[in-house]
Amino acid sequence: MSNIIHFKHGGLTAAKYAGAIKRLSSAGEGFPKGRSYHVWHGDPSNFEITDGWYSMEEFQAFDKTLMPILKSLGLELGKPVLSAVHNIIKG
Repeated sequence: MSNIIHFKHGGLTAAKYAGAIKRLSSAGEGFPKGRSYHVWHGDPSNFEITDGWYSMEEFQAFDKTLMPILKSLGLELGKPVLSAVHNIIKG
């Protein structure tokens, strides 16, 4: 079963988001195994992230690289909200 993971971290600006993406790419995690999609959205002064993952184990492996990067950017880390996916309609 797929999972949705929604992040709302305090202070996630466009510059910090770009920095996180660059560092993840440098660490070989720009396109992590198991992530089906990534959406960056919301208020430009405090963006949010919603990801789709095929399994929690794949997300947890990615999270070991992600969290230290986010901490180094000085974000107020929020607890991710997890939801099971029951249906997806594309197009």
